[in-house]
Amino acid sequence: MEPACRKDKPKLISTPTRGDRGRQKSAQQELKQRQRAEIYALNKVMTELEQQQFEAFCKQMQSQGE
Repeated sequence: MEPACRKDKPKLISTPTRGDRGRQKSAQQELKQRQRAEIYALNKVMTELEQQQFEAFCKQMQSQGE
């Protein structure tokens, strides 16, 4: 007699295959590269903006000094 609470179900343990692991690693590398490119682009834009603001500040200070 089997216990009523036990059900014989096959356990599905999903282990990634080599192909899946390779795809995951490749996707992770692509994500990192894209994020890095976005960070560099944002850094460039922010640096240019900061330079423009500094130049405007310098002009303002020169006009006040005169």
